[in-house]
Formats: sequence, C-alpha cells, structure tokens
Amino acid sequence: MKPGKTGLKRVIAALGYSRQGLASAWRFEAAFRQECMLALVLVPVALWLELGLSETLWLVVSLMLVLVVELLNSAIEAVVDRIGPEHHELAGRAKDTASAAVLLTLLLAVFVWAMVLGRHFLAG
Repeated sequence: MKPGKTGLKRVIAALGYSRQGLASAWRFEAAFRQECMLALVLVPVALWLELGLSETLWLVVSLMLVLVVELLNSAIEAVVDRIGPEHHELAGRAKDTASAAVLLTLLLAVFVWAMVLGRHFLAG
C-alpha cells in the first residue's frame, strides 16, 4: 500500500481532488459547460414531467452519463496534450476514440429521452 492519507482524511482529500477536477473541466472545457447547462435545463424537466420513478431515473442517468464520459474525454485529451504537441497516430487515435465515446453517450441520451417521451406522450 502506498503511503499517504488513510480513512476519513483520504476521503476528504479525494473529495477535494474531485472538486478541483470539476472546476477545471468547467473552466477549460466548453463542451462540459454546454452539457452541464443542458443537464440543468433537462433534469428539472424530467422531474416536472411526473413520469414513473424508473423513467425519470433513465432520463437523469442518461444526462449524468454524458457528463461522466465528457470528463473522461477531457482527462484523456489533457494527458495526450501533456505528452507533446507533435502529431502522433496513437495520440490522435486516443483523442478520437474518447470523442467517439462522448458522441455515443449523447446519442444514447437522445435515444433514452425519445423512447421515454414517445412512450409517455404518444402511447396515450
């Protein structure tokens, strides 16, 4: 086991690192800010629609998943950019693959919202 904080001190430190990561993503990543703003609009909409618990969870989780994958994409891009500015095929592939993960997650969120809202409003 590596030396350092343990127990509650480690948890508190980890929360601080997470806060720093969120603040950094907000400051430096326009896509993360845009997706956060989308979530800030759509989460209340999901709650306002008065769907069942499972449908509301699907809507909210799909939005949160977009944010999680965007954070991972940003982390991969930062590490690749840290290694060096010169073009390398593997660096480009890593960044493109992470971007594709964001795209698939966004498509998943659109699909979930379309299915839930379609079932709710069109099945009536």
